[in-house]
Amino acid sequence: MAVATAAGANRVNRRLTFVRWVRKTHGWFGLWGALLGLMFGLSGIWLNHRSVMKLELPDQKQVNAQIALPDPAPANIAAMSQWLKDTLKIDRGPNLARVERARAVPWTERTPGGGGAGEGAARPLQQPERWVMNFGGPNHLVQAEYWVGNKSLSVRTTQNGFIATLVNLHKGTAMPVPWILLIDTLAGSMIFLSVSGVILWWETHRKRAVGITIFAVAVAATVALAISPLEL
Repeated sequence: MAVATAAGANRVNRRLTFVRWVRKTHGWFGLWGALLGLMFGLSGIWLNHRSVMKLELPDQKQVNAQIALPDPAPANIAAMSQWLKDTLKIDRGPNLARVERARAVPWTERTPGGGGAGEGAARPLQQPERWVMNFGGPNHLVQAEYWVGNKSLSVRTTQNGFIATLVNLHKGTAMPVPWILLIDTLAGSMIFLSVSGVILWWETHRKRAVGITIFAVAVAATVALAISPLEL
């Protein structure tokens, strides 16, 4: 009898120790992601309603321009990025430098009766190589586009206010790898907070039927809303 009582007491102690550890760790993870969670919550509300409510980002200004290239034009995207930095007095970057290779345009039509390279076969139109470069950060972004062979490139400069900057931080626009890794830690924290929150509720509440019902209704509502556009 004494052995059974001691074994039961040990199980209770291990359970209490586990619950205390989960509660303490839950609190530390919540503290780590508190500021980022607040930022993502505010910007997430804006992003979630921007299409339905036609919300415009306040204090956002965009300027489009065409910049003539020197003769000869920069030979590659690295040289083009450096030239653009010097011309626009940009102190760092680019955050993105992407080359899209030349390819046939998808809407090219072939002349009737031609399947081969002989007479009757139309030569597909070629889309030239495209260079895309982004500079700046979430509050000030410079986006440049160049089609190889042109004598100028297009530049769009965006100056963002507070809300637009939060939205860009949310989406990771023009953000470096360290920021992306930081957001990964927040995502991991949210996963842990969700799991640990369920564990804490399960271990500290006796009336579990009500909680299970609430959880089941939440899952059903989420699934129903997620698949409803697919049924339209």
